Amino acid sequence: MSGPVKQPPLPGMQRAGTPMRTLPAWLGELHLVRAALLCFALTLLASLLLLSLTAAYRMREAQQLYLAQHTRAAAATLFNHAEAEKQEIRAYEPQFLALRQRGLIGEENRLAWIDAIRSSQEQRKLLPISYDISPQQALPVPLPMVMGQYHLRGSRMRLQMDLLHEMDLLNLFDDLRQAGYFAVQDCTLKRHGAAGGEAVPTLGAECELLWLTVNSVPVPGRP
Repeated sequence: MSGPVKQPPLPGMQRAGTPMRTLPAWLGELHLVRAALLCFALTLLASLLLLSLTAAYRMREAQQLYLAQHTRAAAATLFNHAEAEKQEIRAYEPQFLALRQRGLIGEENRLAWIDAIRSSQEQRKLLPISYDISPQQALPVPLPMVMGQYHLRGSRMRLQMDLLHEMDLLNLFDDLRQAGYFAVQDCTLKRHGAAGGEAVPTLGAECELLWLTVNSVPVPGRP
C-alpha cells in the first residue's frame, strides 16, 4: 500500500509554522515607567552609599569617643595623682625642711660635725678629743622601705677621748646631735687608774659613730 502523497506547496502559499508566543501586556508599557524605574535605581544606589558612609562615620566617631574617654581617664588619673602629691607635700613639708636643716637631707656637712666637737669641748671643758672620718658609703635599706629617688648614705667617725666621768661622753653626744643625725655603732670605755686630782681622767672612751645623710639621685631625662 502506498500512503498519501505529499504535494509540494504551490507558489504563493506559506508553510504553516509554530504559533508565535504573545508577550505580557505590561512589557509593552515599560516605556511609560522607564523614568520612574531609573529614578528608583538611582535612589536605591544613593541610599546604599549613604548607609555605608553613615556606618563608617559612626565607627570613626565611636573610635574617637573611645580615645577621648581613654585620654580623659588618663588625665584624671594624673590629676588625682598630682593632687595627692601636693597634699603629701603640704603635710610633710615642715618635717622635710626640719630634717634638711638638721643635716639629714642633702649633702653631708663634715665641717659642721667638727665645729660641733670643738664647740662642745670648749663649752663643757672636755679633755682633748681625736677623731677620724672615713669616706662616705651607700647604706642598704630594708626591703619594705621605699626611698624613691633618695639614697641613704653614711660616714663613719671614730672618736677617742679621755673622760673625767661618764657624763662627759653623754654630753658630747647631745651636742653632736645638733649638727646632724648619727647612730652609735660601738663604744668602749676603759677605766684608768685611781684618780689623782680633779683634772685627771678616770675613763678612756673609743666610739664609732655613723653619720647619716639622705641624698637625692638625679632622674634620667629630667634637667
